[in-house]
Amino acid sequence: MKAIIISTILAVFLIGGSFMLTRNESSQTETALENNVSIVDGVQIVEIRAKGGYFPRKSVAQAGVPTVVRFVTNGTFDCSSAVRIPSLDIRTNLPPSGSTDVNLGTVEMSVLEVTCAMGMYSFEIEFKA
Repeated sequence: MKAIIISTILAVFLIGGSFMLTRNESSQTETALENNVSIVDGVQIVEIRAKGGYFPRKSVAQAGVPTVVRFVTNGTFDCSSAVRIPSLDIRTNLPPSGSTDVNLGTVEMSVLEVTCAMGMYSFEIEFKA
């Protein structure tokens, strides 16, 4: 009986800990959403991490500003290293590690969908006035 009680308490701590870790990861993703768009020398840069998908999954950028998507890879060997932007007819392969800029030009108000070559991973950039 004592072993069952100890096992139950241990299980509760493990499950609770996993929920806490999951919640912290969500907070980090939300923070990245707020901080991944910047304007440098009149060019808007949307920074996206590519590995096992794209992060953050949604970015908000300013419409009517020349825009570059900066893909940052670090040991990326999955299909997120092959980027497709169908509406702009853009396809590019990213290196396993490094930084790659993809020029979008000046995008007007819209939602831009970006996927990997296989369509498994995606993210979007919403351009607002």
